Amino acid sequence: MTTYALTDSWTMTRRELAHWARQPVQVIVGLVFPVMLLVMFGYLVGGGRGVRGDYIDYLMPGMLALTMAFGLEGTMLAVTQDLNKGVIDRFRSMPMTNGAVLVGRSTADMFQSAVGLAVMIGVGYALGWRANGSVGGFLGAVGLLLLFRFAMLWIGIHLAMVAGKPEMLVAVQILIWPVGFLSNAFATPSSMPDWLGTVVEWNPMSQTATAARDLFGSPGGEPGHVWAAVVWPLLLLAVFFPLAVRRFGRLSR
Repeated sequence: MTTYALTDSWTMTRRELAHWARQPVQVIVGLVFPVMLLVMFGYLVGGGRGVRGDYIDYLMPGMLALTMAFGLEGTMLAVTQDLNKGVIDRFRSMPMTNGAVLVGRSTADMFQSAVGLAVMIGVGYALGWRANGSVGGFLGAVGLLLLFRFAMLWIGIHLAMVAGKPEMLVAVQILIWPVGFLSNAFATPSSMPDWLGTVVEWNPMSQTATAARDLFGSPGGEPGHVWAAVVWPLLLLAVFFPLAVRRFGRLSR
């Protein structure tokens, strides 16, 4: 049974990856947009309230975490389009493991997220940012960022199925934006009003950004946040992964 599930999921993953070749503009825009944000906040808008040291060193890990939080629109749109175009009904008529479509979609997204993360790190190095931690710390930070992305992805998949139609996604996407901007990506919580700083500190993305800063050896890192950067995504996955699979199972009946 496990073998069939893995085979079906990989088949759906290859289906989603094939879309990249047919929609290169969408892929390129997804890779370029975070770079534009990095340049804008790093050099045009400014910021860095409460930051000690070079702002780019502080900003870069926060932007990597922000990149993992955003960009879910493509996956959410693909899920709703499959539901509305009858693609799910065709897959349902095949001897396919329940949920393989969602797993394939999420796996393809993680491939793209890894590429996007590599592009952003390369741009960061070009701008002068350096990861001053150990190799193990660097890999640990990348792992935490991808884990956060995986959790956000399943939230997006569940919300996409709740929305049901592509035109409803705009309202759903608005719910994701506060996660990115009510965070410590651009400024330290200590520089904010007490109530806002508390909200920012409890934000799962802030936990990931702070832990990544620590592992990268960047300003603003705190060792005690690594465990929270692991627990938060796992808790979100424990809630939204089964919700998404259950919702998909009901839609497929």
